[in-house]
Amino acid sequence: MTSAERAPGLIATDVDGTLLDEDEKVTPRTRAAVQAAVEAGATFVLATGRPPRWIAPVVDGLGLAPMAVCANGAVIYDPATDRIVSAHTLSVDVLGELAEIATRVIPGAGLAVERVGSSAHDAATPQFVSSPGYEHAWLNPDNTEVSVEDLLSAPAVKLLIRKAGARSADMAAELLKHIGLQGDITYSTNNGLIEVVPLGISKATGVEELAGPLGLTAGDIVTFGDMPNDIPMLRWAGRGVAMGNAHPEAVDAADEITVTNAEDGVAHVLERWWS
Repeated sequence: MTSAERAPGLIATDVDGTLLDEDEKVTPRTRAAVQAAVEAGATFVLATGRPPRWIAPVVDGLGLAPMAVCANGAVIYDPATDRIVSAHTLSVDVLGELAEIATRVIPGAGLAVERVGSSAHDAATPQFVSSPGYEHAWLNPDNTEVSVEDLLSAPAVKLLIRKAGARSADMAAELLKHIGLQGDITYSTNNGLIEVVPLGISKATGVEELAGPLGLTAGDIVTFGDMPNDIPMLRWAGRGVAMGNAHPEAVDAADEITVTNAEDGVAHVLERWWS
């Protein structure tokens, strides 16, 4: 386990509700703590449910362009070169199976998918594609609405199942009874949105993909998170740190609880080693 005496070689942090404050900004204190760690030789990685096209504001806030594990581990993205390094996708057949289960088990649910091209801003690839009437969990002005048939016609890094007014935890519990080898279920908000990624893929596998070539193992790594989609990397890392505002399941998975994202919880921990 990473200890206060030995600085971690790699820091991997969730973005929303963790690295960013309540205004979705990187505070000066957090920016300074991250930059001090990087200047001292630590590798800093973003690990988020966000797609690559939503990474640029975080990079701007940090003042550096770290590698990013996106779409809950399904995509590795290099913002410095705007390049998709790798992507794990749900096949057309699996998407069809998942869609059938979702619409049967969660009546009235809308469907959407995330796709990736060669870069975060690949104009040739519509990246967020939804079924008719899909109600967004957040503002998403780059949506392309298509028929369900077209939605399921190409591989995707993530399937989103959305039912406004429902609780994500309840949806996940019901879907877990029916979804087995088709994919892994998680959620990053409790307002009726479930995210399904390829089986065996998580933020932990994404961070491990980046850590391996550096000669780093789980014991060299500290991770930060606040929601169920962070649980795999909180459990896997040498030290998993949950935010003071974290979901109870994320708290249970962590080795340590820091203060909230509004109180610079990430910086609060990093400053033990770098300031």
